[in-house]
Amino acid sequence: MQIFRKVLFLLTNYQQKRAFILLLMLTAVALIEMIGIASILPFVTVLTNPSLIETNSILNRMFQISNNFGVESNLEFLFVLGVVVFAFLIISITFKVLALYFQVKFIQNLQHDIAKRLVVKYLSQSYSWFLSRHSADFAKTILSEVDNVLGSVVAPLIELIAKSLITIAIFVLLLAIDIKTSLIVSFLLGCSYGIIYKISSGYISKLGKDRLEKNQQLFTSISDAFGALKEIKVGGLEQVYVKRFSDPAQTIAKNNAYSTIVRDLPRYVLEAMAFGGIILLILYLMIQKGSFNNALPIISLYAFAGYRLMPALQQIYASFSKFAFIGPSLDKIYDDFKSLKSSETKYPNKTIEFNKIINLKNINFTYPNMSQTALKNLSLSIPANSTVGFVGATGSGKTTTVDIILGLLEAQKGNLIVDDNIITNQNINSWQRYIGYVPQHIFLSDDTVAANIAFGVDLKYINQEDVEKAAKIANLHEFVTDELPKKYETKIGERGVRLSGGQRQRIGIARALYNKPKLLILDEATSALDNQTEKAVMEAVNNLSKSITIIIIAHRLNTVKNCDKIFLLEKGQLKNEGKFEELINTDENFSINDNNR
Repeated sequence: MQIFRKVLFLLTNYQQKRAFILLLMLTAVALIEMIGIASILPFVTVLTNPSLIETNSILNRMFQISNNFGVESNLEFLFVLGVVVFAFLIISITFKVLALYFQVKFIQNLQHDIAKRLVVKYLSQSYSWFLSRHSADFAKTILSEVDNVLGSVVAPLIELIAKSLITIAIFVLLLAIDIKTSLIVSFLLGCSYGIIYKISSGYISKLGKDRLEKNQQLFTSISDAFGALKEIKVGGLEQVYVKRFSDPAQTIAKNNAYSTIVRDLPRYVLEAMAFGGIILLILYLMIQKGSFNNALPIISLYAFAGYRLMPALQQIYASFSKFAFIGPSLDKIYDDFKSLKSSETKYPNKTIEFNKIINLKNINFTYPNMSQTALKNLSLSIPANSTVGFVGATGSGKTTTVDIILGLLEAQKGNLIVDDNIITNQNINSWQRYIGYVPQHIFLSDDTVAANIAFGVDLKYINQEDVEKAAKIANLHEFVTDELPKKYETKIGERGVRLSGGQRQRIGIARALYNKPKLLILDEATSALDNQTEKAVMEAVNNLSKSITIIIIAHRLNTVKNCDKIFLLEKGQLKNEGKFEELINTDENFSINDNNR
């Protein structure tokens, strides 16, 4: 029931309705299966004793009706009866194929929907939530575990329901024919499968937990290997990372093999039992009915029922075994859906204006799972259309301060205030639309230069004029038009591998300027540039001053030399502020923080 409850929790209301329709179809399949098996009994009975056509009132009535359609002899009637049974079998198979089509379509649509909703949920989380998680874990859950859960939980659950309905229908039919024999058969089969499952379920569950852990290691090893390709090549670490991939992959393969064997083993054991049981059943029915001919209709019924019943029982057992094996993966997805805030949560997009000032008031922030406070009672003001710099040693709180201003981190105490508006969840989206951000490490997709500058904009909506204007400010335009074969339509490779560090950084700056922000934040954005290129970029950035607000984080003091105000941070606190000349002459800590004057 826990499995059923968790799967039901993952379904939307629409999907639950579709699942109910599918359940009705499976119920109809079970009833048709029962009728099909039941039709064998009168057909075989008439075959073994044709005189029943004359003595049995129902068969005699059917024979008289068939006379109207040209059936005149018992042999012709038997032929027609056989055709009817066969036709019913074809109809049954057709309906089962139709039900299978809806079943497969339901599962495939569900797989896409759950994966998409997981992506939405993950992307809906706060920036701080991602700080303690590995990106490979998200890829593993979305690309691997969803597929495993759908293939080894939802599909088997549907099969379990379908086969259970068929099993119940067959047993009801057998009970109606022979209560005593049916109860004995059902008791023996039920006990056999129950004992085998009780013995194996703990082992299968252990294999499933181990598989989930190793799958995480598998995705992490791949992510790390191709994310640090240069370091691995230079260090000759290929075999190290091959082993990091190979070991968990081998364990997963081994566990999958073991779980498959345990799932399929009862089939072979019980096939032997069933073969022996059929012989005993034939002998028992012959004694009970007095002769083989008299027992043949019942034997045929049980044989055909067994032919349908044994695969159904094996599928039921296999479904429970899959639940035990893949249960940890279902728990992981279920926990993520239950614990993460709903993707449907929408805060009203309250419009704010930014024309006057940005204020940080008494900001305190501590990162999750960290004891040391990153920002301590920090207060400062940034006037609109001014250029300010943040300097300080590594760990002084520069980037954390900027992340607070970006709205990526929410202070545990204190407020970010823009003009007269406190920035909250209700207006954060409106505030972020004013911001262009350039991080130290630029993410570039395997796309064109234009698409990377207009990042996230549909290709048909990219404004080429704005792309080129942003590229000129970032000192990128000449490189694109003079050195790239297809200019702005040149593909730059995954993560911009065909570009230098400075070229990647300039694309990042152009990207931040594409949407004409009111606030431009450069977070060590020129650190990868040589002095000459940095000078050219900073001249372009400085030309923007007085028209937008600019925040610069830098280690090089020359980068912030032309700022209207510079904030010196130390251990999460504001130690000093002022113009470049004031700080260089009055604060020895200011010049100490310079890595390259």
